[in-house]
Formats: sequence, C-alpha cells, structure tokens
Amino acid sequence: MLVVAPKETVPGESRVALVPDAARALKKAGLELAVQAGAGYGAGVDDATYEREQIGVVADAAALFGKADVVLKVQPPSDAEIATLRRGSVLLSFLRPLDEPQIAARLAQAGVTSFALELVPRITRAQAMDALSSQASLAGYRAVLLAGATAAKILPMMTTAAGTIAAARVLVIGAGVAGLQAIATARRLGAVVEAYDTRPAVKEQIESLGGRFVELALDTKDAEGAGGYAKAQSEEFLAKQRELLGARVKLADAVISTAAVPGARAPLLIDAETVAGMKPGSVIVDLAAATGGNCALTKVDETVVAHGVTILGPSNLPSGAAVDASRVYARNLATLLLHLVKDGAITLDLEDEITKGALVTQDGQVVHPAVRAKLGLG
Repeated sequence: MLVVAPKETVPGESRVALVPDAARALKKAGLELAVQAGAGYGAGVDDATYEREQIGVVADAAALFGKADVVLKVQPPSDAEIATLRRGSVLLSFLRPLDEPQIAARLAQAGVTSFALELVPRITRAQAMDALSSQASLAGYRAVLLAGATAAKILPMMTTAAGTIAAARVLVIGAGVAGLQAIATARRLGAVVEAYDTRPAVKEQIESLGGRFVELALDTKDAEGAGGYAKAQSEEFLAKQRELLGARVKLADAVISTAAVPGARAPLLIDAETVAGMKPGSVIVDLAAATGGNCALTKVDETVVAHGVTILGPSNLPSGAAVDASRVYARNLATLLLHLVKDGAITLDLEDEITKGALVTQDGQVVHPAVRAKLGLG
C-alpha cells in the first residue's frame, strides 16, 4: 500500500504531513512511502533526507496522487488536487468539514474515502491522533510571542537604574488548548495573566498555570457542549458578555482571543467601542480570525490599527513553527493511519468510535451526520 504526502499549495503553508520520524512507524508496518519533491523544505526536511530514509521522491503532484492508495495532507485539498486524486484512494487531512462542507461533497463525488482530523473524537484512546490539540498548542504559544513583539509594553517586570517597569497585563479569552498554552507562555515570560472562559470547569486549569480566572455575572451552566467544546450562545447572552468582559479587555496590555464554536461563527466578544477604550499601544491577537473573529475589527491575516490598538488576525500560526508543527502533526496522522490499517490494507471498522467519528466520505457519499446536515442531506 502506497502512502504519499504532497507539497502543500496554500500560500504561507510550510508544514508537511510526513516527516522521517513518523515515517519510520509506517514503514515498520510494511507501508510504502513517497513525497512530492520539495514538500518538506519549509519544515526543515530536504529531499535527500527522505531518500536516505527510503522514502520515494516524486516531482509531480498529479503523478504522486495517481498511484497513491493513501494521501496525507495538512490543508484541505483544492479542487485541482481533488481532480487528481485516484478514485478509491483514502485521504487523511484537515478538511474543515463543518465550515466548508462543500469540500466533503466534492470528495464524495470524486470517490475518495476521507477522514477529517478535526473530527477525531476527544477520547483517551485518540489522544495521540488529536491534531487539533497539537496544532492549537503551538498557535497559543506563538500568539503570545506575537503579542509581545507587537505591544508597546514589555511583558516581564524589569528593574532598571531608572526605576521598576511593571509587568504587562495579559488577558486570554478562551481556555481551550490554545488558550491554556497562551496562559502558560505569558506567565513564563513574566506577564500578569488573567483568563476568561464560559465554562466554569476550566477555572482550576487556569489557576494551575498561574493565571487568575475572570468570573462574570452570567449563567454559564449550559456553556459546555460535546467533547468539552464551548457551545454557541444566544445573542442576548453574548451582548451581556461583551459588556462585562469589556472592562477586563480595557485594562489589558495584550489580549489573546481564542474562543471558537465548532461549525459556527466565532463568538463576537470584543466590540469596536471596547477597542476604542483600550490603552494606546495595546494589542489583540485574534486566533478566531479564520471563522469571523472574536473582535469586531479583526481582518483575517491582516494588521488593523484602531485608536492606537493593534489587532492581528493570523489564520495559521502553527505554520510559523513548521519544524515542530509538522513533527507532531505527522505523528497524529501516522497514529490514525495505523489505527485504520490491518494486514497492510485499510480496513474500516464502522463500529469503532474513532473510525466512525472521523470518517467524512465513503463509497461516493458524505457519511458523517453533522456534515450531511450542513449540506442539507439530512
């Protein structure tokens, strides 16, 4: 069975879905491996390194896809890539199935069996396959570095001959994987950190990392959904939340915003009026930019300056740490693939929670219930 990884075509994407470390586990299982020439350069792996590991290097992506049994990718495939995938092949990748379900529809039409890394269930058995968490952790780390490099104030307290500089105040909104890593990173860099999340259950996690949990006078007993994710709330709830949270935002030198709801627009938590009340020189790093943003003024992959406040909307921070991001992502993929392989071939056990949970298309159909609902298929 031939497993391949192409060079990613999305602008700015430096990660690769197969690195030698993960490849060794796949080779041990008897799988044949190949990559597209140049696929690993952005992640610190040159073609010669792949060849030394007995991984084939193919110049043309179409030729690679044409003979592949399994394709490993980082970004969802483009229409051009889907057109070159071999009917009957298997794709493992981020697919944005709840945000862009039309990709799933095109994969089904092309006869490709696909698994979305976003849909791997968050259960103990699947922790080593949880690519959302591995990449979010890196995003949270880099968000703090970005905030520290952009804000007009330094993060740590510093004693100088001219007096003591107070530590910066950092507010982290959303205490999922990215938010928790942001808290830990900001604390390591010496900032005073507080964090807010609609889920009261994360208070202990925030405090264990040295952050202060921000409590707002809101009814949040129904704030947590399946898999530990935050649930979408009513506009009335969000309006009250923006009003109460705004007071904390205005005190911050840096805000790291990570709040997201799977398959829905990111909740709007910081309005333009709140930005106008922030200190000049402060910064917002909005990690929810790709799904609409937590800040009303966020523009995806752009820098906006309003009232002296810099608002950053990066959509792909893990790519900026492509060496480590690729290493952990490739391990996530390899673990999932080996879960699906029996005796050198893909064998789908649809009674298995992991297989069923991540499977999006099969036999020319979109089979995942949530994705079908997004497409109006019932």
